[in-house]
Amino acid sequence: MSDFTEKWFPIIWKSVLETFQMVGISMIFAIIIGIPLGVLLVLTRPGQAWQNQWVYQILNLVINILRSVPFIILLIFIFPFTKFIVGTTIGVQGAIVPLVIYTAPYLARLVESSLLSVDNGVLEAYKAMGIKTRQIIWHVMLREARPSLVLALTITIVSLIGATAMAGLVGAGGLGDLAYRYGHLRYEESVMYATVIILIILVQSCQSIGNRISARLKKD
Repeated sequence: MSDFTEKWFPIIWKSVLETFQMVGISMIFAIIIGIPLGVLLVLTRPGQAWQNQWVYQILNLVINILRSVPFIILLIFIFPFTKFIVGTTIGVQGAIVPLVIYTAPYLARLVESSLLSVDNGVLEAYKAMGIKTRQIIWHVMLREARPSLVLALTITIVSLIGATAMAGLVGAGGLGDLAYRYGHLRYEESVMYATVIILIILVQSCQSIGNRISARLKKD
């Protein structure tokens, strides 16, 4: 055990940090893009405050197209775009663009579902009081949907962790790259097992934390 730790710990730790970097940076951009998109999807629907058939249909179509493409295919397909944006297609930096493009539409759809679950009677009551739509979005819709939104973010993070592992197959770094280079190509089974265990711990931890926060918000 001590030999394994001495030999592999620095490499494994570096891969864990790279995975955290990819998940953290991508999630920030996904939130910045995905939450407003989800709000737009709700408000531009027929019968809503900003109803606009063209905007809704275009957003709906683009999100459906992006969500229908498997991540590994999307990753390879947008290599030229990634190279244009960040100057490289490998390493942590090269993984951010495809991870954001993959995750933002996914989060937008979850946000849409969360906001649509808010009691319409509550929204109508605030509208009747003359409160502006922008204030209703922030103080009513997003606030009432907080438990569901937390679960949406949790699901997105878990999905993102899996996507970073797939990105490792094309040199993006992180735990996926570690498992592929050492566990698969060099037949280091112990490294493969360690990678799987770490990924399980990460996913379980994220899901447990998200569930607890969501449950606490429901009680408030």
